[in-house]
Amino acid sequence: MAREPDIAALGEEAALQWSLVNTPLGEDWSGRARYAAAMWFYRRGEMDAGTLEVYRICSRLDRQDPLPIIRDRGVGKEWLERMGSAS
Repeated sequence: MAREPDIAALGEEAALQWSLVNTPLGEDWSGRARYAAAMWFYRRGEMDAGTLEVYRICSRLDRQDPLPIIRDRGVGKEWLERMGSAS
């Protein structure tokens, strides 16, 4: 489960994107919402290309958690730490 950041410190847009990248698994269109938010973080330099690719692959799979795949591929170490699942 993602650690909740200090929303006030993030700013309104960042807080929105953080909530979208953490959209619960299984909700309709949740994979696409997570990918769209991941693209936002990537464009800001807060996510690497390998991590973004996993979100792209999972974008049509609303029930697929991208974090285990990111971990298995050995990419996105900083992102996993930020999401609180670096183990």
